[in-house]
Amino acid sequence: MQYKMLVLDMDDTLLTDDHKISDLNKKVLLEAQAKGVYVVLASGRPTSAMTAYAKELELDINDSYMISFNGAIISRVKDDLVLFEQKLTVEQIQALYDYSVKMKTHIITYLDNEIISETDSQYIEVEKEITGMPHLKVASFKDYVDRPAVKCILLQDPDYLKEIEQDLIEKMPHLSVSMSKPFFLEAAQQGIDKAASLKLLAEKLGIHQSEIIAVGNAGNDLTMIEYAGLGVWVDNVNPELRHRANLVVASNNNDGVAEVVQKYILN
Repeated sequence: MQYKMLVLDMDDTLLTDDHKISDLNKKVLLEAQAKGVYVVLASGRPTSAMTAYAKELELDINDSYMISFNGAIISRVKDDLVLFEQKLTVEQIQALYDYSVKMKTHIITYLDNEIISETDSQYIEVEKEITGMPHLKVASFKDYVDRPAVKCILLQDPDYLKEIEQDLIEKMPHLSVSMSKPFFLEAAQQGIDKAASLKLLAEKLGIHQSEIIAVGNAGNDLTMIEYAGLGVWVDNVNPELRHRANLVVASNNNDGVAEVVQKYILN
């Protein structure tokens, strides 16, 4: 099979634990693009927190794309052109806020390139570190968030958050719900996930799903792993997902992405 697109989750997949692209991963991804393969970043991150990495990999020069906010936005790297965008309504965001209060979790959303919350949390600090975005703590979340936003994240201790994941799915079946990190439970508009946006992008580029490799590590990657012709986990995948891919490669800290590229694209 000649693969034409390689889709990569970022945190805990492409990036090492210190949020860097390893020299080997960068080298082989540049080589893959030189062969005409589209390299696409697909992350739960906001678009602005992906751009520097995309340009480090020369996705702008090679006319490629990013899928951000877990699929809520598809954009072209070279000029920031938005091909697709889908947001939560104000009413949906307020319902998520009410649910978070009832279930005693923190909740954040994003407006004007800021992280918005009513509370402080060690897990919000993680999101600040990952994205590099400022955190605006507001007196009233519901009063401040007065317009649609792409997604919300509920944040709490991992064991507790895992307990309420299924409850949120059942209570709000009109939303797309997934775990991106053990302490991040993400909610987006119905039908929004990485696979749905990957399908849109692939169709635009005339690429069949059998010609796509997708690599990830977590629950919010599962749809694209199962959609792609070759679905790959890095070794640090959440254990309960390990069997739900075609292949498991080395971890994010041991150049798992490079292993895939060398074997299936550069061989």
